Amino acid sequence: MTAGTARTDRPFGTLGAAMVTPFTADGSAVDLEAAQRLAAHLVEGGHDLLVVSGTTGEAPTLSDAEKVQLSRAVREAAGPEVTILAGVGTYDTAHSIELARAHADLALDGLLVVTPYYSKPTQAGIIAHTRAVADATDLPVMLYDIPGRSGVPLELETLQRLGEHERILAVKDAKGDLQQAGIVMASTDFAYYSGEDALNLPWLAIGAAGLVSVVSQVAPQLERELVDAVERSDLAAAQDAHHRLVPVVQAIMTRLPGAVAAKTALHLQGVLPNAAMRGPHAPADEGQVSALRTALDAVGLL
Repeated sequence: MTAGTARTDRPFGTLGAAMVTPFTADGSAVDLEAAQRLAAHLVEGGHDLLVVSGTTGEAPTLSDAEKVQLSRAVREAAGPEVTILAGVGTYDTAHSIELARAHADLALDGLLVVTPYYSKPTQAGIIAHTRAVADATDLPVMLYDIPGRSGVPLELETLQRLGEHERILAVKDAKGDLQQAGIVMASTDFAYYSGEDALNLPWLAIGAAGLVSVVSQVAPQLERELVDAVERSDLAAAQDAHHRLVPVVQAIMTRLPGAVAAKTALHLQGVLPNAAMRGPHAPADEGQVSALRTALDAVGLL
């Protein structure tokens, strides 16, 4: 897909990873080589979409220069057939516009724009902010609706109005309002992407285009099985994949912050050279690492 591509029911692919950002052991720098190895690993595992500089990528701890370098490195490693989105949303409209423009010439396929967090703007403020970021470049946009972190949900009318913008094509949903999503799907051209791993099967079942998953980095084959089973309308196979994913989702998403657990799991699997975090995230302690190792081993992921 290239900038300005017409809407499709799957504008950004089907199986997406919310990529962690590898750091050097002391956390002082982004490990670009490790990021490229991770990107290649994820593509080999069946991903057709990689999202960098999102929540799981510890975006608030990355400098603008690091975000650009990371996007460029992942684009290079993933190859031209894989869709790459970069998170550029912040709680500052002017800064978000600057970030969007900084990513405009990196051969990316789109931008992830989270609802402005902390500020808790009105819906009118959110619409103006999002349109301004979308108008800053020719790149397509995926919204990120995550009121648990942003403090403000995207309301029904807001989604419908933003859906009128020619470059705002999709929403990554971590709100879990399936009824609202059904109304939006019926009344706009928006594509939905599940942003909550526990609800991946329900989202796909009601017509979501795909996933942007934390867990898929750790269990890519299982998530690909789930997506493909829904695609061929094989409910029994989809349910089987979902049930096998339940303990993985529990291990990655319920005991530690997703960024910490995913990075620790990837280190345990030998994909990353370390599990270094940047503050305010603390690395997993010995007991947490042991529990995660036991959980992953029990489902054959080590």
